Amino acid sequence: MQELTNVYNQFLSNFPPSIHPLISFGLAILLIYGIIKVIQKDFVYIILLVVLLPASIPILKNIWQSLANIITFLLAKK
Repeated sequence: MQELTNVYNQFLSNFPPSIHPLISFGLAILLIYGIIKVIQKDFVYIILLVVLLPASIPILKNIWQSLANIITFLLAKK
């Protein structure tokens, strides 16, 4: 997170300090616009994720447990 803040501060240093608030506001608007476009584009996938994720959690836990058992079995065989 600190690296992202440093890049943002370096970007702002290219402009006069008097317009830093305008640049920040413009970047915030662009970020919100981009998020809205992604949500509109992938809205069906987001709905499917919300609907199907609670049902898939036990399945994913079972898969991870099986993988862990296989790995421990393979590592125990020497």
